[in-house]
Amino acid sequence: MAATLTAEPLTLPCGVTVKNRFYKSAMNEALAGRDCAPTEAHVHLYRTWAQGGAGVLVTGNVMVDRTQLGEPGNVAVEDERDLAMLRRWAEAGTENGAHCWMQINHPGRQSPITINRHPLAPSAGKVDGEYGKFFAEPTELTHEQIHDIIRRFANTARIAKKAGFTGVEIHAAHGYLINQFLSPLDNRRTDEYGGSLENRARFLFDVFDAVRAVVGPNFPIAVKLNSSDVPIAIKVNERDGAPGGFNEEESIWVMKQLEKRGVDLIDISGGTYSKPVIQTNDGAAEDRRRGVYFTDFARRIKGELNVPIALTGGFRNATDMEHALGEGITQMIGIARPLALVLDLPNRIIRDGWQGSVDLPRVSTGIKPLDKAFGGILVISWFELQMHRIARGKRPNPRIGGMRALLFALKQHGPAALTPRRRKGRQ
Repeated sequence: MAATLTAEPLTLPCGVTVKNRFYKSAMNEALAGRDCAPTEAHVHLYRTWAQGGAGVLVTGNVMVDRTQLGEPGNVAVEDERDLAMLRRWAEAGTENGAHCWMQINHPGRQSPITINRHPLAPSAGKVDGEYGKFFAEPTELTHEQIHDIIRRFANTARIAKKAGFTGVEIHAAHGYLINQFLSPLDNRRTDEYGGSLENRARFLFDVFDAVRAVVGPNFPIAVKLNSSDVPIAIKVNERDGAPGGFNEEESIWVMKQLEKRGVDLIDISGGTYSKPVIQTNDGAAEDRRRGVYFTDFARRIKGELNVPIALTGGFRNATDMEHALGEGITQMIGIARPLALVLDLPNRIIRDGWQGSVDLPRVSTGIKPLDKAFGGILVISWFELQMHRIARGKRPNPRIGGMRALLFALKQHGPAALTPRRRKGRQ
């Protein structure tokens, strides 16, 4: 089967055209130093991916406040001090006709205590469940602080455009700050930013409008949004969210409002720290059980929205990609972790007609108690290690074991490496 649909260009609502349907979704590269600055490693990594043929490359989390980080190794952009290196990063990521979009974010309360003892959130209250001990009690945001964070999102977007990034993605998923505003479990405010869905979504809309005001009408803005706060794999009923949390009905309403505001793409995701997308460290075995993530939700919204959708998670071969595009449930094929192993996957599929499948390895230390204690962290660290190899000009090595990944994380980040980060799905 010739890969024809993945090769088709896509014109976004703002008028910008991307060259094909491959959307490299965000992964935390963990390449920034203690100063939260981008590095030459980012430049090399994104140049490699750009040469691999994707239409859009989305960066890992770029935080809008360097005092509020979501993970060890985050880049933060709150002023122009790193503009020269940001320009080099953007230039590398836009080689070969690729777009490079900066994902901009604020962690809210989801900021590990090892790197932030003073997190901020829509409301006070610690993270629930087994992960609560890893996070400090957050302070409820004042109106002044809310408006400052909105300004920060806009300012980071402005700097991204000035540096040469060709778009931005606002991160409103995975339990970070904007998702916290959307969720009635996290947001217990009684002012104009809490209560009704319209009020809980106000912060996202204010951020979007502020970003659009500074980047202009012809600059792509994507939004990463949860279909619900509970990933499909652990739902009894797919339309259920976390009890009392942000659910699919609410997500669809928010998407329609974003479309009216002129969003250029919605990147569908799901889950939070307390209810992560990733369930095991079984690699290809889990992928075979799960298939492509969020497809039922994507089918549900088909016909209700005209804005392009990126469906991310579980795409491992051209057949599934072509089928999803042909069915019209997505307009962009979101992939991430396969690109840490097969760097030129888009070229292989589009140019060479490759009909294979990317099988992600099972990541294990060989010690069951360690695997159980650090399963999600092992997987994230393993892929960070692969990205660090690529950034140094080395090839990925799928034979690296989980113990080496754990030691790598400790060496790079110290004790902060062992705090849970948002356990992203195998995308």
